[in-house]
Amino acid sequence: MVTSREKAAGPLLEICVDDVAGLDAAVAGGADRIELCSALGSGGLTPSRGFMVVAAKAPIPVHALIRPRAGGFIFSEAEVALMEADIVAAREAGLAGVVIGVTTPAGALDKDVIRRLIDAAQGLDLTLHRAIDVVEDMDAALDLAIELGFSRVLTSGGARHAEEGIDVIARLAKRGSGRVSIMPGGGVRPENAGRFLAIAGVRELHASCSRAGIGEPRLTELGFSTEAPRYTDADIVRLLKAQLRPGRD
Repeated sequence: MVTSREKAAGPLLEICVDDVAGLDAAVAGGADRIELCSALGSGGLTPSRGFMVVAAKAPIPVHALIRPRAGGFIFSEAEVALMEADIVAAREAGLAGVVIGVTTPAGALDKDVIRRLIDAAQGLDLTLHRAIDVVEDMDAALDLAIELGFSRVLTSGGARHAEEGIDVIARLAKRGSGRVSIMPGGGVRPENAGRFLAIAGVRELHASCSRAGIGEPRLTELGFSTEAPRYTDADIVRLLKAQLRPGRD
């Protein structure tokens, strides 16, 4: 959970990054915490062990996303074992936390599998990722997240973009007040940050702060890059961070 010291410092900004340049840009722009990923274009996947080791040297806390593949959040036994190993790697690298989530075929959080991941993550801070956005009963999922000891829940309110799910985010923030942090994510930008910060109890925001770049034609032709790759932009991080400061416009 967000500590009293963190509350005194004001709302926190978490930036998700999937390469070393993005990590450097997020730190330079004033991020308070990093969600470390690979393949953000696929919603984010587990970063490499090497990236974890490099990121652990950052001057701010780094949490590794543990998601072994794109798609849904129902995982096979082999994938669960892989996630357990990746969590161990995150701890051994010296990261501060992990970001996890698993669902059942019935559309609920998978309590048993999540407990296994939490057991592997002993000593690490815990964030429940946007697996909560695909469950049938988000209120029940939030209650379970609190029971399991998550510090925060990353959510878009079950919508494609957090602005569309803002009413659900507000409901979850009220339900979890004093027990867990609700962290809006999914299309959070400098121009809409104020809407989320106006929700009672919201003390953390999650964003990519990325901009579209121009791909190299030859790399795009060979399938090594997209036509418009996205890059973390330190200036956008700064703009968003400014919205979290007391006395902002």
